[in-house]
Amino acid sequence: MELNDLIHGTGEWLKGTGPHAHIVLSSRIRLARNLTLAPFTNRSEKPAMDEVLKAVEAAMHNVPMLKNATFFRLNEMDNIDRQFLVERHLMSHDHATNPQGKAVIVSAEEALSIMVNEEDHLRIQAMQSGFNIDGTWEVVNALDNALSEQLPYAFTPEWGFLTACPTNTGTAMRGSVMVHLPALVMTRQINKVLGAIQKLSFAARGFYGEGTQAAGNFYQISNQVSLGHSELDIIQNINGLIRQIIEQEEQARQALLLQNKSVLEDKVCRAWGTLKSARIISSQETIELLSMVRLGVDVGLLTDLDPKALNELFIMIQPAHLQKIEGKKLTTAERDTRRAQLIREKFQNKS
Repeated sequence: MELNDLIHGTGEWLKGTGPHAHIVLSSRIRLARNLTLAPFTNRSEKPAMDEVLKAVEAAMHNVPMLKNATFFRLNEMDNIDRQFLVERHLMSHDHATNPQGKAVIVSAEEALSIMVNEEDHLRIQAMQSGFNIDGTWEVVNALDNALSEQLPYAFTPEWGFLTACPTNTGTAMRGSVMVHLPALVMTRQINKVLGAIQKLSFAARGFYGEGTQAAGNFYQISNQVSLGHSELDIIQNINGLIRQIIEQEEQARQALLLQNKSVLEDKVCRAWGTLKSARIISSQETIELLSMVRLGVDVGLLTDLDPKALNELFIMIQPAHLQKIEGKKLTTAERDTRRAQLIREKFQNKS
């Protein structure tokens, strides 16, 4: 698989299917693992990091779940290609920043990815569309078990999996769910919800995870601590919290329809009209407008629009994707123009 093969494809997590897909964009579970054959990456020199790369690449070929996956060495990619993978949620901003001695493994359907030599030697990730933490856990657990037969994990009975960050020690598991909460934002209940999340030792981050702000009313909700909690405990806690958030968002949407339908309809139609007609538009404005259009589709104010196509646009309008589509570097002004054109083409003949 070549990197360019991903440009016009749809990642597993963008399909717009699965339980509660109208509110939950995706479910993700990430496992941090380190190997006994090298120090943690923050203490590793290049020879040790190269040894980890070689060991992981060799192991990949012996894992059936990764038979159609590709091993990308980051130092062989330019900045746009690395940012492209960040935009597709296949690796982190930190991983892309300093590419030396690093790699990422990506499955053909983008449901699985593994960052090699990020904060930990391995960051194993599985993503699925909709609210399906249990199914996502089954997939990533199977992959982790297969890799553990090929690689020497750093593990102790007392502390569990040893990690660079103490908060990940134990199961070294981070579960997260990407939720779309426009009604809670519009009804000004979002701060109350986010405060409750924090008190329960969960974090609410932006569209691209740690270090990013919420955009387009999307929030990534994840557990903060794994030490002292089993994998099933973490999954159960995430499921319980997300079900409550889904219920609150649904109630807020119904309240808007009953009490302020004309205001909601106006916001949705203005967003739809701008997206269909704009000639220049930034990524931030696009995300905000797409959020309102997505809400309009979900509550029945807009019809004949494919939720999957809307989900794809959240990614396709990002800077690296636009430049990959064009096959060249673009200035900010050129990207804003090409973004507007792409959106008009996507919505052509839609009333």
